[in-house]
This record gives sequence, C-alpha cells and structure tokens, in this order.
Amino acid sequence: MLLTTMGVVIGERPYGENDKFVDIFTKDFGIIEVTVKGGRKLNSKNSATTALFAYSKFCVSSRGERYYLNSSQIENTFYDLRLDIKKLALASYFAELLKYTVLSYESDESYEIILKLFLNTLYFLEKDTHDILLLKSVFEFRLLSEIGLIPNLIGCCICNVYSYSKMYFDIQEGKLYCDDCFSGNESYNVISVDQSTLSALRHISLAELNILFNIKASDRLITELNKITSRYVIAHINKKFKTLEYFESIS
Repeated sequence: MLLTTMGVVIGERPYGENDKFVDIFTKDFGIIEVTVKGGRKLNSKNSATTALFAYSKFCVSSRGERYYLNSSQIENTFYDLRLDIKKLALASYFAELLKYTVLSYESDESYEIILKLFLNTLYFLEKDTHDILLLKSVFEFRLLSEIGLIPNLIGCCICNVYSYSKMYFDIQEGKLYCDDCFSGNESYNVISVDQSTLSALRHISLAELNILFNIKASDRLITELNKITSRYVIAHINKKFKTLEYFESIS
C-alpha cells in the first residue's frame, strides 16, 4: 500500500552500510519510522528530503507495520538551523519533546495543528525573528495544550474572577487562584503571576495559530514565561530531555 503525506524529519539513525531509519512527524499519521534505502549515500536522491528537520512530501509503502520510502519532494530544509549550535540544540529538544508526547494513531486531526506549530516555530527560530527563549516557551506550552494538557487559565478556580492584581498559577494542577482565594504558599509548582504574565500564558495556550507568535515580551516577561513553561513540562511530562540539558548548558 502506498501512502502520501506531508511531514518533517525529527530523527534519523544509521541502518546497515548505506541505509537509515528516519522518524517523520506527519500531518496524517503522527510519527512513523521509515526505512530509507541508500539514504546515507552522498549522492542519494533522498538525502536532502530525509535530512534532520527537512519538511517534505513523502510517498511511503506500507508493509505490515513497516514503512519504506518510495519517493519524496522537498518543501523546506531549514538548513540554517544547522549553522547555529544553540538553534540546533533547541530544535532538537523540540523534536525530542514531540517524539515523547505525540502518539501515533490511524489518523488524528490534531497532527496537522501540531505540525503547523512545529514548522512555524522552526521558521521563526531559523529567521531570528523572536527571542530564542520566547520561542521555547511558546512551543512547550502550546504543544502540551494541544495534546490535552491545557491549563484552566480563564479565571480563579474558586470565584471565577478573570482579572486580579495578583494571581497564583498552580502548575501541577493547572489551576488559577486570585489573591483572595489563595490560602497556600508560593512554591516550586505554585507561582504568583502578574497580569502581563497571565495574559501571555492565556495567549500562548488559546490563540489561533495564525496569531500565536504575535507576541511582544520584555526580557523580564520572557524569563518569567520560561520559568513557568519549563516547570509545566517537568510537572506533566516527568522526563529529563538530554537535548534540553545540552541547550541549557550552552545558553
């Protein structure tokens, strides 16, 4: 059976002398592992289309539970990501986070949304249009929101007030409290947020994709967002990512 889909390469591994396996995040089937015959040869017709972060149109043959590349057509290589070690490290973290969180089913309409999110993030990362840590926060928080881990940021979980001078975000529970209703203490997973931080978090988790990256943030806000979204990933994914550790070590 031949299947055609758009996708981006999020991982590759050598196989045999000249072949390789690639993990492709597709808009129709989620993440699939594809065998690329001769993919490691320098003169391979599929070398560019199956390179890491290449966005291509793939035609694959399905044999049982295995996929084999039949043909491919490049759309975007995101080549410049490879020229900056910090960008490459962050993009690799995004790919690792995707591989760990996105399940693969027969079909799922959320795949196309997540693929657009990933491609847009790679584009802005490559073009230097946004602060690198802001892109990290946007991708982390929106990805988790898209896979069903969206927090309730509409208002205080007790009195429903939408806006207050000081509110508290319970990262573990994904709930918001106003200053009047909050009876606990700040901790690693319970952080006070001002209105600018809360507005940014609401925008990231709820905005349409076409305006998601229309966000301006001061250095202070970027630092605060990065703290919150990093902890949100830790609280809900509970995994250490080596690519993230490397990115942090060189930042």
